[in-house]
Amino acid sequence: MPRFLHVGCGPATKVNTTAAFAGADWQELRLDIDASVKPDIIGSMTDMSAVPDASFDALFSSHNLEHLYPHEVPVALKEFRRVLKPEGFAVITCPDLQSICALVAEGKLLDAAYESPSGPISALDVLYGHRPALAAGNLYMAHRCGFVETSLREALCAAGFKVVATKSRPHPSYDLWALACVSSQPRQKTRDMAATYLP
Repeated sequence: MPRFLHVGCGPATKVNTTAAFAGADWQELRLDIDASVKPDIIGSMTDMSAVPDASFDALFSSHNLEHLYPHEVPVALKEFRRVLKPEGFAVITCPDLQSICALVAEGKLLDAAYESPSGPISALDVLYGHRPALAAGNLYMAHRCGFVETSLREALCAAGFKVVATKSRPHPSYDLWALACVSSQPRQKTRDMAATYLP
């Protein structure tokens, strides 16, 4: 059975990933820096030394990269690539600053952009981190960098991924999704994988 590494999982499990990963065809291993969420592997995105090279078929990362400083992003993406098998791939999602900044340009910095399980999320929350969580002392929720579709694609290519497909979902999602493959492959295979693993 193929295995995927759920990076920065928090309390989430495979049912909180994508429909394809949530199915019975995939085995999930969870990695997080916070031992209290009971991950299978304790580690950070920038130091996954507990994970052997080329040991996973896929990797899933949801709303993690924006918590890193810009200089840490290449380190994390190279770690993502390192733990994937030669035919492996990563599915990554993060906020889309281009669509969220359109709200800022309209003067809607504090308006609710969308509702989350944690309550309303404003453009300010997307840019700098969820304010109620930060106010409660959870500084891990601070956002330290961000991406638009082109910068995410460029960062993944610079980390050594040979094929990268991206998509932006503006209102009401305000997010980016990327499929990043370790090895070169036919364009149609990439399209098919994107249709399967990206929303």
